[in-house]
Amino acid sequence: MGKRVLLFVGTNLAIMLMLSIAWAIVSMFLGKSLPPGSQAGLLAFCFFWGMGGAFISLAISRWVAKFSLGVQLVDGRTGNVPLDELYRTVERLAGQAGLPRMPEVGFYESDEVNAFATGPTKSRALVAVSSGLLRRMRPDEIEGVLGHEIAHVANGDMVTMTLIQGVVNAFVLFFSRIIARVVRQAVDERVAGLVSFAVMIASQMILGILGMMIVAKFSRWREFRADGGGARLAGRDKMVAALSRLQANQALIDPGRPSLETLKISARRSGLMALLSTHPPLEERIAALTSARA
Repeated sequence: MGKRVLLFVGTNLAIMLMLSIAWAIVSMFLGKSLPPGSQAGLLAFCFFWGMGGAFISLAISRWVAKFSLGVQLVDGRTGNVPLDELYRTVERLAGQAGLPRMPEVGFYESDEVNAFATGPTKSRALVAVSSGLLRRMRPDEIEGVLGHEIAHVANGDMVTMTLIQGVVNAFVLFFSRIIARVVRQAVDERVAGLVSFAVMIASQMILGILGMMIVAKFSRWREFRADGGGARLAGRDKMVAALSRLQANQALIDPGRPSLETLKISARRSGLMALLSTHPPLEERIAALTSARA
């Protein structure tokens, strides 16, 4: 836990420092054409920070995933039969999907039954599975999971979701500051600064939750799409078998790393939190594949 907290804090501080320096440079040029305090200037600021933060996070996503989960890479020549078969299966599926470059392949020690794909481009992707998945799934089920993850890479889902997240971040920053400006003009100037700051923070939290719902909705759609891609690559029966095995082992899906939840093949949330879930319920995903076969 301490390592993950340190990684989270350090990564975010590094991103903020990089963006601060970059914005200082950009604003030197924008300042000549955008009057101080203008809405155009505010919009430029918000899009720079919203999109910049999202794309820097994407650029370092492989490193963050490896470090936070302790992913160990394999090359197909380990002498460990399950790990070598894992590599060969990814290699074959990547070739079927027409990826320009073989993804990195790895595993991480965890009792959870899960897998993920990440990376900034189709040529710089990482596919990893948990040791719990390797122990509890049959080879055909593992192939279904890997087909799903390769489909994510082939579909460019990481970049698509980053674009959506960046736009949402930008508008959350922009509208929270617009609301704060309006409130500042409506209250006594002696407390205007404090009130507008409080309103900005509150607005950012509320709009941020609404934004998360939008991003989660797109994420759930891409999961259905990746299931379809996995069915084409590995076979529909293998994809259904993989999801059924995940459903039988839902208690072993780790909910403790929400920052990485969106990368994985499965997540579990219920009630109102389902609106923020990055994955549809497994029964709906199985039904969608089964009905497509009918």
